[in-house]
Amino acid sequence: MLLNFTFIGIMAPVFTIFNPDFSINVEKVPSYANFLSDSGIHGVLIGATSGEGTSLSVKERKNLTEAWAQAVKSTHQHLMVQVGGAPFPDVLELARHAEIAGADSILTMPELYFKPKKPQELISYLRFISAAAPNTPLLYYHNPGHTSVNIDMADFLEQAASQVPNLKGIKYTSNDLAGGYAALKAAHGRYRVFIGGDYLIEPAFALGFDSAIATSMNVFPKYSIGMLEAIKESNLEKAKSLQQNLTRAMNIVTRYGSKVSGMKLAMNLFTPINVGLARPPLQNVNPARIEEIKHSLEQFF
Repeated sequence: MLLNFTFIGIMAPVFTIFNPDFSINVEKVPSYANFLSDSGIHGVLIGATSGEGTSLSVKERKNLTEAWAQAVKSTHQHLMVQVGGAPFPDVLELARHAEIAGADSILTMPELYFKPKKPQELISYLRFISAAAPNTPLLYYHNPGHTSVNIDMADFLEQAASQVPNLKGIKYTSNDLAGGYAALKAAHGRYRVFIGGDYLIEPAFALGFDSAIATSMNVFPKYSIGMLEAIKESNLEKAKSLQQNLTRAMNIVTRYGSKVSGMKLAMNLFTPINVGLARPPLQNVNPARIEEIKHSLEQFF
């Protein structure tokens, strides 16, 4: 029986915790889950861009899913598992495993080599994943900046409505906010559209989005939570101010390297959860700049 997809609000795309030798550390997952829950984050996404999912083996991804599935039993957070970015048989295996492990929803990237170019090609791919985990809500991860797959999401959702029975929405990570709004209204608004990207949270909420997934929610959760609350209260000036502060913080983080490695460093510096370094091929922040970054970011906490 297909589970209902009821999650609305702020979801953190969690980091994968690495030991110094770049092996994964699942022992810290319960503490990580509790930290986010205490910070007001009631949903977690594992294995996506922030979680370096495409840099993990199938076994590692399964181990993470099992660790988080166990942890959220205590925190009652929604667990979304990203299964894409792997060879086709592995994607199906990860989808089956996520359903068996008790994931509340599944997210998937498109095929990354034989890329779909039309909505129907993407739908055909998703139908296989849907069949592998038929009882779990499925969402599509639209992130053309990383995948180079830039199918119109409104057209895709309109066509998919009658073809993928457990498709419940998308994670929309693109600067094309007009395209995201069209997706939000597609198929009579039947799909949940999570805005992705730390710089567009306030504009998206002002347009009518009610859910978001962005890396900063691990480290700066108060800004996204505050923006959503301010929009609900029609306090646009407060929401804009919070977005401006978050944008300033993100600009500092990304000034010194990749967003993932920079945000992991910020997590290590300003929270009780040490998530380790980013796994190669991502480049980590030069240790000589750490104190400079710490001093620059202190004002945002």
